[in-house]
Amino acid sequence: MGKNITKEPILKKESYFFRAAIYAIHKDKVLLVDVKNPKESTPLDPWLGRVVALADGQHTIQELMDFLASQYPNGAPENLADTVESVVKRLQETHVIHLSDEPVELPYYLAIPANEQNSERASALIEKDGFIAG
Repeated sequence: MGKNITKEPILKKESYFFRAAIYAIHKDKVLLVDVKNPKESTPLDPWLGRVVALADGQHTIQELMDFLASQYPNGAPENLADTVESVVKRLQETHVIHLSDEPVELPYYLAIPANEQNSERASALIEKDGFIAG
């Protein structure tokens, strides 16, 4: 008898990826900021942090892969596409990024790192929008 195998959905490389969480950059680390307690933050693994920092809603997964590949002067590793797909899926599963068929204009509090924002403006817009990370 055959096994009933469910294949994972293939990531559409033409999808736009965008942040759904507030982030900050401290030194060379990307951190997720707790919207309910902005002084609290969680540092991300470097791969996850890189994708979160680049998730501006204006670029596709393919553009992300092309950009990351261009960062390797001697050629990208063979498994780069698999690594990027794995990272994107992990970030989707945790609701840190989302995908869209169209470009997405991010609100102020998601568009730039929290440490570069006017905190009063960001707080007012978060409250106005009813934003809750995740």
